[in-house]
Amino acid sequence: MRRYPNPKKFILFVAGAALFAFCFPFLRSNLYKAAPLLQKVGERLALFAACSELPHESLGMLEQRFNDEIFYEDEPDISPIPRPAAESSSPQSDKKAAEDSSKAEEKPSGSSSEESLPESLPAQQESSEASSRQQAAGSESSSKPLPPEIPAAYRGDMLEEDLSGYDSKNYLPLQPGYLRNFTDYSYDDIADILSVPPSFSLGGSEQPQVLIYHTHATEAFERYDQLFYDTRNNWRSTDNNMNMVAVGDALAAAMEAEGIHVLHDSTQHDYPSYNGAYERSAETVNRYLEEYPSIQIILDVHRDAIDRNGTLIRPVTTIEGKKAAQLMIISGCDDGTMNMPNWRENLRFAAVLQRQAEQELPGLMRPLFFAYRKYNQDLRPGALLLEFGSHGNTLEECIYTAQLFGGSFARAIRQLVS
Repeated sequence: MRRYPNPKKFILFVAGAALFAFCFPFLRSNLYKAAPLLQKVGERLALFAACSELPHESLGMLEQRFNDEIFYEDEPDISPIPRPAAESSSPQSDKKAAEDSSKAEEKPSGSSSEESLPESLPAQQESSEASSRQQAAGSESSSKPLPPEIPAAYRGDMLEEDLSGYDSKNYLPLQPGYLRNFTDYSYDDIADILSVPPSFSLGGSEQPQVLIYHTHATEAFERYDQLFYDTRNNWRSTDNNMNMVAVGDALAAAMEAEGIHVLHDSTQHDYPSYNGAYERSAETVNRYLEEYPSIQIILDVHRDAIDRNGTLIRPVTTIEGKKAAQLMIISGCDDGTMNMPNWRENLRFAAVLQRQAEQELPGLMRPLFFAYRKYNQDLRPGALLLEFGSHGNTLEECIYTAQLFGGSFARAIRQLVS
């Protein structure tokens, strides 16, 4: 078959010739009534010419578009919002399953396994700052700004869940509160350790008594209270008004209001490099301990990350009619290789805080997490890691928890003052 350099022109030429041959007899006989037919034929030819100019890929995209397979961020999405199915967590049947669950579903953000931060973090910071300005402007009006529309293709399910614990063989009752044990120590061994009160004391110094710092300061939260999340979010921000530093500010303010002298360090040890964050934060802590020997308690403030098969778990409770993120204390145990001579003192102190908070604010605390972890808790007695909520919680929920826990913390450690 002969190939023409421009087949579209050839097709149009043949079609025009056929049209002329078809219309010529009518024109000769002055049959003006054929005009409507000619008009329809011309419209069909024009449509054929337009379609012939479209590339093959464009025709495929048009077909997808009209089948609702392509979504654009600048158009309203009218598809139904997916709602997470009701789900309940059950206790693990044995210790190995509990360890797997700890590593997979509820892995604390302070894990020793480290990763690189996404390169999109500065862009997220700009978006975070812009959104915070939008929220501030919205607060001046009578209603809060609506959350931005998330295209259906980027929506993930989120589930609010009460993770405060319950009577089970997997939890040690602290009366009130619970402890989750991921060590080789039996519950009887742990109960014997906790039968002795912590031996260190704050003293009555006017110098700083508590140091709050952040190994992973850039950990951030969901921006809005809703039952789905944007899968493009990396839950990191270098804006200290939106990350763990804001939670630390609220915690320090609540303690100061109760008469506890606090130093709050806002260094972002995980930015620009996430790797080595614990080594860098240890240097910061040691520098403060050398400058202020009065410091008796050091708290590394984080948020958790709980993902259950793509569903974000949002640990939340309601206190005085307001949502609060649930808080988990992590107390590490030495397996013989970590050089942590103070781990028993840390565990006793953690149990004091857990019981006090659960007595005053039932449901605020997740079970105390006791496992073979270090997290700079070798630096001195009274060193703990706090996990405020998860990446599914909002910043407001975590700040509220910090305000509640700060007061409870101050009342708990008054019994340690000599």
